Amino acid sequence: MFITFEGGEGSGKTTLIKRITQELAHDHMVISTREPGGSVITEAIRDIILNPKYEGLTAHAEALLLAASRAQHLNDVIIPALNEGKIVLCDRYLDSSLAYQGYARDLGYPFILSINKLALDHMPDLTFYIDLNPDVGIKRISKRIKYDRLDRESASFHDLVREGYLEVSEMYPNRIRQIDGNQPLDDITEEILAQIRTVL
Repeated sequence: MFITFEGGEGSGKTTLIKRITQELAHDHMVISTREPGGSVITEAIRDIILNPKYEGLTAHAEALLLAASRAQHLNDVIIPALNEGKIVLCDRYLDSSLAYQGYARDLGYPFILSINKLALDHMPDLTFYIDLNPDVGIKRISKRIKYDRLDRESASFHDLVREGYLEVSEMYPNRIRQIDGNQPLDDITEEILAQIRTVL
């Protein structure tokens, strides 16, 4: 089973995935991974995409690098794990590109889908979108020592990302489950686990 987690900055995805991985691992073979990243090559691409020193990166180049990273990630991590019968939990996937680059950067969904054809052949069984007001999310990450290039974007950009996610959620209602990110982390964890166990 391939399960992805989506949301804006500070939505708590990374912590949730750690908790859910630990719980599911009692009864299943589970791996957790992330995008961009997840393997040696894709982590190198991640650095180019997120490192603030590459501030001249264009929107189109950013989207293409993410698509390249995703293709490599599928080859290195996701497909092999699924073939071994494992549950794969992934922090971000194609929906991130649709929301961030397709909507917020105004590249359009057709362009994003066209450069992610491999990902379209390997879509998640289930996606949890953690919906949170961007102002709240940015406040949560304000104590981070290191801001990445996307963290440093304007408030209006993060508002657009949320709009993009809400639109993408409507495009894929059978796959994407929207979760209220304002709830306590324990409640969100239990809600997601209950939904995953129902599908399993």
